[in-house]
Amino acid sequence: MSEYIRFQIGSRWVGGDEPLYVIAEAGVNHENDFEMAKQMIKAAAEAGADAIKFQSYKADALASRYSPAYWDRTKEPSGSQRELFARYDRFDPSDYRTLAQYADECNITFLTSCFDERFVDELNDVLPAFKVASADITHFPLLKKIASKGKPVIMSVGAATLGEIDEAIHVLRSYGCPAIALLHCVLNYPCPPEKANLRAITRLRQIFPDAIIGYSDHVPLTHGTLQLNTAWMLGARIVEKHFTLDKNLPGNDHYHAMDPHDLCEFRRQQAYLEKLLGDGNIGYKDSELAARQFARRSLVTARKIRAGEVLTPDIVVVKRPGTGIPPKFLEIILGSRMLVDVEEDTILQWDMFLHR
Repeated sequence: MSEYIRFQIGSRWVGGDEPLYVIAEAGVNHENDFEMAKQMIKAAAEAGADAIKFQSYKADALASRYSPAYWDRTKEPSGSQRELFARYDRFDPSDYRTLAQYADECNITFLTSCFDERFVDELNDVLPAFKVASADITHFPLLKKIASKGKPVIMSVGAATLGEIDEAIHVLRSYGCPAIALLHCVLNYPCPPEKANLRAITRLRQIFPDAIIGYSDHVPLTHGTLQLNTAWMLGARIVEKHFTLDKNLPGNDHYHAMDPHDLCEFRRQQAYLEKLLGDGNIGYKDSELAARQFARRSLVTARKIRAGEVLTPDIVVVKRPGTGIPPKFLEIILGSRMLVDVEEDTILQWDMFLHR
């Protein structure tokens, strides 16, 4: 049933047979630089993203001073989550509201993961949908607040059990959420390809048929955006990928992100795959008419035949083109009497003999 589920994010329909919805996950890759954040919005829009998503939090409200690091510290040396988050929490609701307005000017949807109830309330009027991070799937107070706004929710389900996902869905629906998308996600930063487990997309579609299923990716782009294309072909209707202007910048989310070039290339590949996959209808295309007519075979004379002769197996063969009597009628015409003289290699037609 999930293949028929759709909902709107702003003016854009998502799910069902709609085009893939691509979220450029800016996160905190703006490095607290407001102008860089605006550049990211513009670049994501020009590269073909449907939405750009930030992360709205304050470190003191998000993590205790005793929250340990769980990422690759050779890439991101911060010793605790509090230390890391404190480096990127300078933007206030007013800043995000200004970025949302700029996103509208760039014709791209503004989204942000609100990590506490204050941001939910203060940004509600500029958000067409809410994004819930994997780590907050058991944060029921936050889920209830988000659901009460009556907007679609996109929820990543990294490191969650089926029971936890089901509970979160129940909370969201019980408190007013009208539509849900679940994004398969693996909480490794980066995620090794062998851990990506993209077949989970198919399982989620089977188990949660009333939700749109998508994919939030942390796999490095060693093989381009192959994992995103594969996720889409497995049924993901939303894909989210970290986005940066420069993958060489230091920090937790730059080195496994896509840049504007990657995003453009992904959109190009995805459009090509759309063409390859087609509409799935069985039948022949107009472009196949010539091959259908001339590459198929017909019943053909093996030698010269005189009027009055009876057609026998030794004087009828099967050859191209398919402009005469199809070979499936061979047994029907055998025993018929010729009405006209014909030369060898003549393509037989129904009016050349007297039917039995």
